[in-house]
Amino acid sequence: MSSQPNWTKIAQSPRFRALLADKTAFIVPVTAFFLAFYFALPIMTSYFGGVLNRPAFGSVTWAWVFAFAQFVMTWSLSSLYTKRAERFDAQVVEILKSETEKE
Repeated sequence: MSSQPNWTKIAQSPRFRALLADKTAFIVPVTAFFLAFYFALPIMTSYFGGVLNRPAFGSVTWAWVFAFAQFVMTWSLSSLYTKRAERFDAQVVEILKSETEKE
């Protein structure tokens, strides 16, 4: 048995390809949502400032609510990714374990 796994064989395995598909199916939509939400604030303040300048409650405008929501969104997506990454890492361990046992 060699000390290094056969990375080419692992990269071509169905389990590894399924892992990549799972990661892509998670990362692409989350990234698209993050970018859309992130850039919505400067776009809305530049072109639709009247909407965000209305009071949400008291003297706090919707622009402040939206800006604060970006912090919440970033923390939430970070937590979500961390939890999902644990599953991805477990899949990687299983793939490596199964491929090294075959050799």
